[in-house]
Amino acid sequence: MAVTFSNSKEAITNFHVLERFGDYTLIECKLLTGRTHQIRVHMTHIGHPVVGDPKYGPSRPHFNIAGQALHSAELTLSHPETIKKMVFSAPLPEDMKDILKVLTNKSR
Repeated sequence: MAVTFSNSKEAITNFHVLERFGDYTLIECKLLTGRTHQIRVHMTHIGHPVVGDPKYGPSRPHFNIAGQALHSAELTLSHPETIKKMVFSAPLPEDMKDILKVLTNKSR
């Protein structure tokens, strides 16, 4: 996905659906560029704003989370001196696990 305007920098996000829950969808995004709010802007542009996004999403409250339902599960970097690939990963936060439990129960 790329949203282009005459004065904008290129921003490319690849995404695919992991699971659907009625009006909500769990997706995985891979950023090919790293622009400010890139995922939030792209998802809103295609009509699927990020849950809990006060800037680009709907004004209605979503669940009980402090912030957006965004999680960086993995970050891969090259070490600046050795150029060795470094991979950092983080588990899904509890509040997002709780949202998935609620959505799973509603979709049954």
